[in-house]
Amino acid sequence: MDLALDLAAAAGREGDVPVGAVVTDASGRVIGRGRNLREATHDPTAHAEVVALRGAAASLASWNLEGCSLVVTLEPCLMCAGAALQSRVSRLVFGAWDDKAGAAGSMYDVVRDRRLPYRAEVVAGVREAEASALLRDFFDARR
Repeated sequence: MDLALDLAAAAGREGDVPVGAVVTDASGRVIGRGRNLREATHDPTAHAEVVALRGAAASLASWNLEGCSLVVTLEPCLMCAGAALQSRVSRLVFGAWDDKAGAAGSMYDVVRDRRLPYRAEVVAGVREAEASALLRDFFDARR
């Protein structure tokens, strides 16, 4: 989560919403990293999770990330939760809850939906205060 928080802070300094993500393999080695790049790239899909998942898939030369963990500072949205499931990550770890768009337990719980063929373990609230503070400070400065 340290690296994800650093990536989130970097995104915030550059004008993107401060969200950072990393993907680790089963041994804990970082194989993908990402931060929000929507503003920088003008790409609506450039969320931190998607960037990190793409990096991990490239690192492994495989879309299948079973056994891997996605660690992100903010609860994933529907798109990112879907991307996590499509990549077959085994675990999702996140910091701050997203009561407006979260899809891993707050608004929706796509990641653990029993109707879907694949689910991931969810570990929520890891360093939540720090992740929330990054977001709060970012949006307070823009209001």
